[in-house]
Amino acid sequence: MNAVELRGLTKKYKDFEAISGLDLSVGAGEIFALVGPNGVGKSTTLKMIATILTPTAGTISVFGLDTVRDAHRVRELISYLPEEAGAYKNLTGREYLRFMAMVFLKDHARAEAATAFGEELCGLKDRLKDKIKTYSKGMARKLLLARAVMIRPKLAILDEPTSGLDIVNGYEIRKTIKQLAAEGTTFIISSHNMAEIEFLSGRIAVINKGKLLACDTPAALRVKFSTEDLEEVFIALAR
Repeated sequence: MNAVELRGLTKKYKDFEAISGLDLSVGAGEIFALVGPNGVGKSTTLKMIATILTPTAGTISVFGLDTVRDAHRVRELISYLPEEAGAYKNLTGREYLRFMAMVFLKDHARAEAATAFGEELCGLKDRLKDKIKTYSKGMARKLLLARAVMIRPKLAILDEPTSGLDIVNGYEIRKTIKQLAAEGTTFIISSHNMAEIEFLSGRIAVINKGKLLACDTPAALRVKFSTEDLEEVFIALAR
């Protein structure tokens, strides 16, 4: 069974069609990337997979569950990190992780284990005692990323996962994503950082104006478009 199946996925806003008949599948344990220019439907697609938006037409299944009919059960399996996510600024980092762990897991022992894992993942150490309103953008992003994966979801949906992070911290996050994928978590990510996409992803789907233009491994895309890097593939398809 695939982790995610999109069939004929369509999303309309009045006369504007943001997504047009998208067909995609994501294998269990895969790191799958969704890329394209700004405003072409990437975030809309991620939000539909995360059960935040409802498709106008077509279907989405997550581990065999329909995201509309079985939305509650799907939410128990996934974690979603939007590009512009926020946190409760008057909580400390540790309080935030503990609170979110209890919201998702509702079991004290599991929540404490997830909180400890989140503290390790974010790498904020003593700053976890400080209120989030004192954090830099990069620190807040590391905390939010830890929140998204500390519960070890079956599917993690990450929109611009390393936005605001420096090179060292971005690299550490990417290594963590690869490690968790090797342990069984499926990832769908969207990013404008093509080096990040190439480092992480087994397969890449390129969309533009709501339509799928290509879907393959990074190496296969480079061969197909006779380019040396993914940025050139992206530019060729985005025109």
